[in-house]
Amino acid sequence: MAIPAGGLHGVALISVMRNMTKLIAGTFRSLQLIGRYQPDVMFTTGGFVSAPVAVACWLRRVPMVVYLPDIEPGRAVKFVAKFAARIGVTTEDSAKYFPAKKVVVAGYPTRSELATADRAEAIRRFELKPDRKTLLIFGGSQGARSINRAASSILEALLAKYQVIHISGSTDAGEARARCESLAADLKPRYHLFEYVHEMGLALAAADLVVSRAGASVLGEYPLFGLPSILIAYPYAWRYQRVNADYLVSRGAAVRLDDATLKDTLLPEIDRLLGDEAAWQRMRTAARSLARPDAAARLADVIRSAAGAQA
Repeated sequence: MAIPAGGLHGVALISVMRNMTKLIAGTFRSLQLIGRYQPDVMFTTGGFVSAPVAVACWLRRVPMVVYLPDIEPGRAVKFVAKFAARIGVTTEDSAKYFPAKKVVVAGYPTRSELATADRAEAIRRFELKPDRKTLLIFGGSQGARSINRAASSILEALLAKYQVIHISGSTDAGEARARCESLAADLKPRYHLFEYVHEMGLALAAADLVVSRAGASVLGEYPLFGLPSILIAYPYAWRYQRVNADYLVSRGAAVRLDDATLKDTLLPEIDRLLGDEAAWQRMRTAARSLARPDAAARLADVIRSAAGAQA
């Protein structure tokens, strides 16, 4: 059963009025669902659809646990957090946004298969050379056009020194394949192009440096592998990714580049990081120091505790 909802921030007045109606309807629908299923606890990571559910849970006295994956909370998380029994956050930097007595610094939960990803197996899986540095480039399942095109523009220079795992995403897959076909025969074996990779843990285990966007997962997955990163915040989505990137930069685990200047800055930054072994090792150590491999278990404990307190 769908729950009507709509955003109120950054939309026209007529849309605000329409979405307010949806939120009220969503609250009544949520009350029906909670009455039917009688949950012990609600767990949410935000989004405007969580608002009517949160109100309904409060009215039904169902305890709520909110989890903030990014560093900064959006409006929906701030609203829902008012009703929450406990609030899990990824980093200590997020605690200032919420009442201290509610906050648990849990870390970012990662999939269990990531913890078992083996570098030797990854090298075999991607047919890599163990003695050559590996660069991982990706922008999510849809891809990131600016990253893909910046990588394409410097591809020969990259492959002259490194081997590259490039996960193009679906949007630019055809363009990336055409670029691959244009490579000289001696460079092609160093370029490992995929539209999508299911064994992402192996790709991360194989990499010496990663170039990517700065979604919330970078706060958990890159530290888990002690993986230095070059992060390019998505420029059209408020500031979440920039804040995420700057958290890792401030800890010495990453570098942030601007999307608009990527074609000019990407190659020099890759060469600088992979060409200085001491600096690269410092970044690895810094990234690994931020790892919280038990984050999922911590969050599960918080959820169980909230449910148990209600019982």
